Amino acid sequence: MNKINVLKPKYRTDEVLKEIKKCLDKSWTGMGYKTIEFEEAWKEYTKLPHAHFLQSNTVGLHLALNVFKKQEGWTDGDEVITTPLTFVSTNHSILYENLKPVFADVDEYLCLDPKSIKEKITDKTKAIMYVGMGGNAGQLNEIKSICEHHNLKLILDAAHMSGTYTRESAPDPSWGYTVCHCGWEADVTVFSFQAVKNLPTADSGMICFKEEKYDKLARQLSWLGIDKDTYSRSDNEGSYKWRYDVPNVGFKYHGNSIMASIGLVQLKYLDEDNDKRNKIAKIYDELLKDEKWIQKIENSWETHKSSKHLYQVLIRAPKRLLNSPSEKRDKVINKLYENQIYPGVHYVNNINYPMYKYAKGTCPNAEWYSNELITLPIHLDLTKEDCVKVINTIKEVM
Repeated sequence: MNKINVLKPKYRTDEVLKEIKKCLDKSWTGMGYKTIEFEEAWKEYTKLPHAHFLQSNTVGLHLALNVFKKQEGWTDGDEVITTPLTFVSTNHSILYENLKPVFADVDEYLCLDPKSIKEKITDKTKAIMYVGMGGNAGQLNEIKSICEHHNLKLILDAAHMSGTYTRESAPDPSWGYTVCHCGWEADVTVFSFQAVKNLPTADSGMICFKEEKYDKLARQLSWLGIDKDTYSRSDNEGSYKWRYDVPNVGFKYHGNSIMASIGLVQLKYLDEDNDKRNKIAKIYDELLKDEKWIQKIENSWETHKSSKHLYQVLIRAPKRLLNSPSEKRDKVINKLYENQIYPGVHYVNNINYPMYKYAKGTCPNAEWYSNELITLPIHLDLTKEDCVKVINTIKEVM
């Protein structure tokens, strides 16, 4: 029996190896060379003004907060409104800078709810950390408006959003709307190219600031605070202008040319791959259209095209039949395991972890969704027969 995993990356191996060989032949595998090529290719693809290649999405989120704290005069204890329904890296990055995560609740798209955000804003609020869950934009335009009104930074954790296009309605509805790759809405957007993402490398990410002054500082801080990287100090003959300054205490967060080589190849196929993921999602949609107790997570109007990094459903059941909200979900997962189908859960409510327990009980929607969510298998090797097997297995339990 073949295993059906929740996520599985696809690599164009021969093309990737050919690109990596260029690095080895040039004897340049670190920062520079292919990292610069990838940054330029990413800017061309997304039309975002700046892009800096990093080791991961996580270090990008931390770097964004560090840059804003330095440039905007934030102090320890200042607050960042964030979501409890995310991978812990989102909220850990806030703690890294001795800032306080303030949790707002989520909406039906599993993204931050604007109404809950408005209730959480205080004089100490400095930013909103927004996660586009599974490639869904949620109500990102509304959050953008809130940030502009309250002079807050908008940090978009776009770990799931490579290839997600969003739309903004015009002031006059008769004008229609504009469509752009996500990230245009935010002061900084951080993407993930981790091993199972839609644009997979072994692990890496990209940070895209809207303003040049932040991008310039981030580049310095990602290389230990050094003002010139090694690649920019070399000439065509391989000699080095060795002198540099270190005006800041920074981090070793920059990406390398091996990961960038993989990313350059993967980027060529990103839209094609995301189209395939959307076709798989439509198969699931059709199989679930008459199901009463299996509720899919819809895309918001603002999501012109989703990356479909995740296909998430809620396992619903009458509360009177359950000892706990997660009981039915757990039975479904166990049945899937028995049939060598391995779904995911994205994510456990972060407030249940000890470092965030101070917010216990403040986000009831996130708590309920966290107990009902299942991520169904969605990857490029999945067949229609696989999708049918997944849904039929769930129906056996329901």
